[in-house]
Amino acid sequence: MTSTVPALETRTAEGSALQAVLLDMDGTLVDTEGFWWDVEVEVFAALGHTLDDSWRHVVVGGPMTRSAGFLIEATGADVTLAEITVLLNRGFEERIGSALPLMPGAARLLAELAEHEIPTALVSASHRRIIDRVLTSLGPQHFALTVAGDEVARTKPHPDPYLLAAAGLGADPARCAVVEDTATGVAAAEAAGCQVVAVPSVAPIAPAQRRTVVPSLEHVNLAFLRGLMTQMR
Repeated sequence: MTSTVPALETRTAEGSALQAVLLDMDGTLVDTEGFWWDVEVEVFAALGHTLDDSWRHVVVGGPMTRSAGFLIEATGADVTLAEITVLLNRGFEERIGSALPLMPGAARLLAELAEHEIPTALVSASHRRIIDRVLTSLGPQHFALTVAGDEVARTKPHPDPYLLAAAGLGADPARCAVVEDTATGVAAAEAAGCQVVAVPSVAPIAPAQRRTVVPSLEHVNLAFLRGLMTQMR
């Protein structure tokens, strides 16, 4: 986990109960969920197995251990979880190259949060080596803190990554807005007690209490996120 937490006086914007914004990475800020599936298809094809496209909804948004473990069991591939993890991470790193396509609205949202000095964390189930590569496209200066999936004992759908991020920013989880694109990430954020904005990428997500669903990040700005907090009053 990396952290450059801003000064205390910047943590709560004037007239707003919003204390921090916690953002997922793959499929939320960067258009990479399809990359992961393509790599999984290629890696398992090299092992002599064809992935069923319906499995994509099962593995999206989850930690490597869960998604890779599922695919090993489903295909019967003769490979260990440790071996497949190396192959998948290597394949993804080769695919992303030096730059990544951002999701519509991502650059504008990050710039707005930075302009208003809103403490912001990147919270991903991806491993640290992947996050550090993606940060070159997102801009590390936009995040006071980053949490990787291989840095917590339990990653998404458990609440641990979001609880760790909130604590690192000195924020109350209930006063944090989380932006996620998958049911797995939404479950983690809700279990942590955060207000959630779901921007579905691969599979649909239904609205629920403490959960707002929008079609893209172009519908999300600082005023919108602050509004989520006023609804709690």
